[in-house]
Amino acid sequence: MFTVAAFYKFADLPRFADYRLPLREACDAHGVKGTVLLAPEGVNGTICGPRDGVDAALDALRALPGCADLEHKESFSEEMAFKKMKIRLKKEIVTMGVPEVNGARDPGTYVDPADWNALIANEDVAVIDTRNDYEVAIGAFEGAIDPKTDSFREFPEWLQNFQRETGAKKLAMYCTGGIRCEKATAYAKSIGFEEVYHLKGGILKYLETVPEAASTWAGDCYVFDDRVSVRHGLEEGDYDKCRACGLPVAPGDKDHPHYREGVSCPQCWDKYSDERKAAFEMRQRQYEQAGQDD
Repeated sequence: MFTVAAFYKFADLPRFADYRLPLREACDAHGVKGTVLLAPEGVNGTICGPRDGVDAALDALRALPGCADLEHKESFSEEMAFKKMKIRLKKEIVTMGVPEVNGARDPGTYVDPADWNALIANEDVAVIDTRNDYEVAIGAFEGAIDPKTDSFREFPEWLQNFQRETGAKKLAMYCTGGIRCEKATAYAKSIGFEEVYHLKGGILKYLETVPEAASTWAGDCYVFDDRVSVRHGLEEGDYDKCRACGLPVAPGDKDHPHYREGVSCPQCWDKYSDERKAAFEMRQRQYEQAGQDD
């Protein structure tokens, strides 16, 4: 079994670019793959590898300034969850487009997974999913509000409109691992919401620690690696990923007339030109041939 570790940490890293090579060397030396984002505001990523390799990579991450208490969520996969190791330099570790908002300085109130159900059962609390629409489509908390955003950059405008239209005072926000909520709750407080809460550790920690019999989660949780989705207990789900558009594909979608493996799915079949589809077909043939050669 491979260990999968998802993590983030808001920290002051003005020399963030200097840490790229040492982190890459630490991961490569221990057979670890995945994606790590470095920015002046901190670090964010998901990695996969053998147990000792992931531990070594996490040690290297915790050696970064201000990251000694970096926490991670762990799950397991029978196969390597990533094909490559990528360490990218970014302006933000999660892009909201509101540079004055810093998730480390004034986030909302953390709520442990064990207390989450009681909080969102309150009628005066608006429960908001801060993820993008394609993530929400395969799973969400019962009764949560879906902003229907294509990217996190759209969330600030949506929240302003929601505030103006509803007059809501209390918010409970959640996301996959917690990072988007750090910024979303800080932003909500900056525009005047009185009480703002967010799920500590995100959906992943909830699915890991809350028994399915007591859960208010319905569906799968989208994850940004080759597993595509996970369920309660962080078991791997049944979703695949469309190689054309990158969106999740349910088992039943493969019977749809618009599904062609590697070329199109019901969500993207009419979004690409014939030339692009021909390129997708060629890539799929190469992929299949490589599999046969293995």
